[in-house]
Amino acid sequence: MSRWRPPPEKSTALITRAGHDRLKAELDDLWRVQRPEVVKALAAAAAEGDRSENAEYTYRKKQLAGIDRRVRYLSKRLPALRVVETAPSDPEAVFFGAWVELERIDTGELARYRIVGPDETDAALGHISIDSPLARALLRKRIDDEVEVQLPGGPARFVVVDVSYE
Repeated sequence: MSRWRPPPEKSTALITRAGHDRLKAELDDLWRVQRPEVVKALAAAAAEGDRSENAEYTYRKKQLAGIDRRVRYLSKRLPALRVVETAPSDPEAVFFGAWVELERIDTGELARYRIVGPDETDAALGHISIDSPLARALLRKRIDDEVEVQLPGGPARFVVVDVSYE
């Protein structure tokens, strides 16, 4: 098995101000706090002698590689992102940054999502990527519009209950 990985699909280069600030803070923390700590621990583990049987050394090398990979990704990604800070000209329609409340037609369940960039998705907060099938179907919809989406569990129909830009 080779180490080659296919390149990821191109994702939308949009981000909210809060998401951009979070990514910059993560990059700063990785570079100025975590990486120096791991390098120091790696040097201590390397000084212990035989590296082939040194679990601490192996662990720290992998940890450092993970940090470096993330730093490299963030260093390339942050300049390519466009921060969207303004509300759209039509606040009644669903666009990037919108909080959308949906009602599932067949079950009556209510769900609230925010459409954000792919680098800041968080299911626990209800943030969904603009590249997701649900967000793509919701774009430009208005209150009381119906949307049919192909979800992993099968097709689902929703009605837009509320749209806001908080």
